[in-house]
Amino acid sequence: MRNRCPYLMRTDPACLSPSTLSPNLQSLGPDCDSGAQFALQDPEMASVKLEDCSQTLELNVNIKDEEEEEIGKSVSHGDHVETFSTSREQQQEDHRAKRSHHCPHCEEILPFLSKLKIHLKIHTGKNLYSCTDCGKSFTTSTKLKVHQRTHTREKPYSCSDCGKSFSRLDNLNTHERIHTGEKPYYCSDCGKCFKTTAELKLHQRTHTGEKPYLCSDCGASFSRLGHLKVHERMHTGEKPYPCFNCVKCFTTSTDLKVHQRTHTGEKPYLCSDCGLSFSRLDHIKLHERVHTGEKPYICSDCGKCFKTTAELKGHQRTHTGEKPYSCSDCGKSFSQLGQLKIHERKHTGQKPYSCFYCVKCFTTSTELKGHQRTHTGEKPYSCSDCRKSFSQPSHLKRH
Repeated sequence: MRNRCPYLMRTDPACLSPSTLSPNLQSLGPDCDSGAQFALQDPEMASVKLEDCSQTLELNVNIKDEEEEEIGKSVSHGDHVETFSTSREQQQEDHRAKRSHHCPHCEEILPFLSKLKIHLKIHTGKNLYSCTDCGKSFTTSTKLKVHQRTHTREKPYSCSDCGKSFSRLDNLNTHERIHTGEKPYYCSDCGKCFKTTAELKLHQRTHTGEKPYLCSDCGASFSRLGHLKVHERMHTGEKPYPCFNCVKCFTTSTDLKVHQRTHTGEKPYLCSDCGLSFSRLDHIKLHERVHTGEKPYICSDCGKCFKTTAELKGHQRTHTGEKPYSCSDCGKSFSQLGQLKIHERKHTGQKPYSCFYCVKCFTTSTELKGHQRTHTGEKPYSCSDCRKSFSQPSHLKRH
């Protein structure tokens, strides 16, 4: 009997059947030539001990719930102890892996067989639900029903705060966060929070630099699909937003909105330093540099600084000698577009600047300003040697 290691059972034998025990215990049992004793030390834990033999093994077997936090196993071989630990997370991961269903046509992994069957319809085209209005197909009748609301304009989900209606429940749930301020999705890189997973995904590309949307014409890449669509209009020439006042068309709704202010006279951006208002945000930002003195754009050739990239680009042509603007009448070239426009007035005879005192007209605002000094008597240019003043810089140079 001792050779067979008789067991003293104090719990249900079914709970400690060979299939329940560790493989380590099953392999050691037949070699044990000493007595063994099972002792139930806890109502929820069965402790198994093999004593008086060259090998001692303890096994704590959870008989309450197979999803208990951890099953601990230790095997002692004299002075050498080996410990094995299987965490609940690992058990769940193994369980998920067993339940994963891989699509044979693509890399999609589905948690349930039923979802895999629905997914396969995308590849096989069998048993699809088709829209009778547009012919578009869907893998489930629910998706078809939601789609059909785009044709019927049905919006069965209403916001209890503002009354706005939606065709989809998930769209209503997202909208309600505007009222509650809830932003459950946060960026692990910077902690910024977002209302939707889509917004979070877009934001994360600012950290990763990912630009998955590629222009097929020029290869330029973008982080957002909307940006790619706007960019593609540069190639197609499409301008889908017309102005109802002058019928001028624009590439984006933002460009149209800014343009419409030229008709309405709206100037919503106010300078906090001098009160001057502007119709465009970028214009007020440029203006504010007049007060701050900021000139962030530096010429790499001479170190001179400028308030705008346009000013820097125009200045750099003094170094390169580039003159990209040509007169269509005489062929003369200019480095600045403004210089070409002034020159063209010589051919057209246009003099858009009028004097308030004598109604005399001038080609440029600089010429008008110089003329007005003949009425005001202002002489801002002084000789550093004799202090004599002049109304025109040319007069000072001649002096």
